[in-house]
Parts: sequence; structure tokens; C-alpha cells
Amino acid sequence: MLKYSLARVGLFVVVAAILVAIPVQVNILLKLMVAVIVSALLALFLLRGMRDQVAEHMAGTARRRADEKARLRAALAGDDDAGAKDRDTDTEA
Repeated sequence: MLKYSLARVGLFVVVAAILVAIPVQVNILLKLMVAVIVSALLALFLLRGMRDQVAEHMAGTARRRADEKARLRAALAGDDDAGAKDRDTDTEA
């Protein structure tokens, strides 16, 4: 995820540097706002693969957390299956 974030920031820096270097009499903040929009549009196409990887990673993490949450709730509710699973892992360790 850090790699994707750095790629987004790097893309913005490159676009901003190009726009700032253009000798047009426009406010610097306007150039930076345009750089944000242009870099976001470029990121849609150029960083698609990285974005998909980050989304898969985040979905996997959310799935694992939901499974763990359900297991803990079942254990707290006194579900025998969850308790047996916990006892099995305790005896293995």
C-alpha cells in the first residue's frame, strides 16, 4: 500500500513540476489544483494494477477481521464449536 501511495505522490510531483515550469502567468495555486486533477486522472490509467493489488489486500484483511470477529463473538456466546477450536489450538501450542 505504501508503494501505491508513493506512486500517487510521485505522479503529482511530476505533473506539478511540469505545470510550474511552463512560463504562463497563472497563480501557482491554480497550477497546483490543475496538477491534482491531472495526476488523479493519470493515476486511473497508469496505476490500475497497483490499485487493484491494494484493493485485494484490503479486502483480504477485512475478510480476516470479520472472520476473527465472528469467531470471537461465537466464543463469547458459548458456542461449542468455537470453544472446541480454541481448546484445540491451546493443546497444540
